[in-house]
This record gives sequence, structure tokens and C-alpha cells, in this order.
Amino acid sequence: MDADRFEAEQRSREWFHSLVLMPGVWTVIRVDGRGFSRFTEEHFDKPFDERFSALMVETARALTTELGARYAYTESDEISVLLDPSFDLFGREVEKLVSVTAGIASAAFTHAAGTPAHFDSRIWMGTGVGDVVDYFSWRQSDAARCALNGWCYWTLRGDGESRRAATAVLKRTTKAEKNELLFSRGINFNGLPAWQRRGIGMWWETFERAGFDPIREVEVPAGRRRVHVERELPMKDEYRSLIAALAEKADPTGRVPGARGRRDDPGGPGSATAGPTGEVEPGPAGG
Repeated sequence: MDADRFEAEQRSREWFHSLVLMPGVWTVIRVDGRGFSRFTEEHFDKPFDERFSALMVETARALTTELGARYAYTESDEISVLLDPSFDLFGREVEKLVSVTAGIASAAFTHAAGTPAHFDSRIWMGTGVGDVVDYFSWRQSDAARCALNGWCYWTLRGDGESRRAATAVLKRTTKAEKNELLFSRGINFNGLPAWQRRGIGMWWETFERAGFDPIREVEVPAGRRRVHVERELPMKDEYRSLIAALAEKADPTGRVPGARGRRDDPGGPGSATAGPTGEVEPGPAGG
């Protein structure tokens, strides 16, 4: 048997290997926790738990750092990361992107939580900044809807209602009626923490800290990048303006903000490295 021919034949059956992102598009990779309804009910407080939120932030930070994402947004058990049109990690291969991002999210969450968990991954593409703005507005609207439903559901469960009864109540009530349901029990939905109602956004920011010049033996200011976590996101038009500004912000070096490593190896030699805070340090200099 001709070994080369045999290998070529087998590789030809990897039908989706050649599937890549469309050229010049904005890309969002969204990861969702698989089976998280039961998982969170077993391990965390309902309807919201700051411990779970912190784990999702750390998972989003890992994705942002590994992919050099322009923006990341997390609500409930999902994370969306925005990639520039110039993004070319893994040759833009869809198979690689969905498998690697699901793996990064699963590993980061499991490591932070100390409990096994896993995520699935999907890809969204848009042709312009307007599409990007619409996407993240959509996800924030979903965050508000899920938060209201979650607060109502678990409030009813706390009142002694069964799963079926609580679900039935939510199906036949309007948004205004759900707000009233909570208000009648002393809960002002609009007064709840913004991160519960609007989600959490993350993007790169530049800051200075003291460095040392070994040649001149003097302290010098050194520019660094880190991931900013915003738990007080605006909403509606103000949020849309924020997303547009982040998408349109050009990096003066011509690099994707926060990008790491070679196009096929996000953690390879010579890459930038990030600590647990998402702060990026220069990698080892090449010879």
C-alpha cells in the first residue's frame, strides 16, 4: 500500500477541515456552558451568585487573552468574544476555532472552580461594525430577559411553588407583570446590581507602571496592557455607542489588541504572556 496515497485518502475524509471564516468579516465566538442549569443549581445560589459570576469572568479573561479579542461579554452561562476582521489564528479554520475555544473555556472554568465543567462553542459573523453593535445589543437584551425571568422563577420557588407551577406563571405574564410580581415581594428589579441585568463587559486598556532600564540603571515608565472588567455597563443607545467605539478603536502598532504568539500557537515561544489578572508582559526576546 502506498502510504502517502493512503494518508491523502484519509485526510480527504476530514470534510470540514477546509472550512474557514469568510475574509474581512467581524467574528464573534460564543461559548455556552453545557448542562449548566443543573450544574449551577447544585453548586451555586439562585438566581445569581457572585462566585459563579467571578468564574465566568475568569473564563472570559482567558479567552480574551488567548485570542487577542477586541471585546468580551458574559451573561448567564455564556461568553461572547469579538475578533477583528484581520484575525488569523489557526488560519481562521472553523474546526480549530470552535474546538480550541470550547477547550480553553472548559479548562479555565474547571481550573478556577475546582469542579469539572465544559462548554460548547459556535461562530457568528458580521460584515460591519453595525452588525457587531446589533449582536451585542441582542445579547444584552437576552441578559435582561433572563435576569427578570430568573428572579421571578426563583422567587416563586422560594414561595413554595413547584417547577411546573412557577414556569406556568412566567409563561402567562407580561414583562410589566413580572416586574410587579417582584415589587410586590419587596424586590425592585431595576435596583438590582447592573451586572445581573446587563451582563459584564471586558476589553483591553493601557496603563503605565514603573520599569527599570538596566543599561542606564534608572527607573522608567513602562506601558502595559491589561483586561478591564466592567460590571456597570450602560444599556440601549449608550451601550451601542460603547460597542461601536471599541470596535472602531485602532491599535497604533497594527496588531490585534492583546494578541499572543504565532498565528498557529497562541502560547508559543516568543509570545506575550498574561498572568491571572490578564496583564500582558513581553515574551522572551528573539536572538
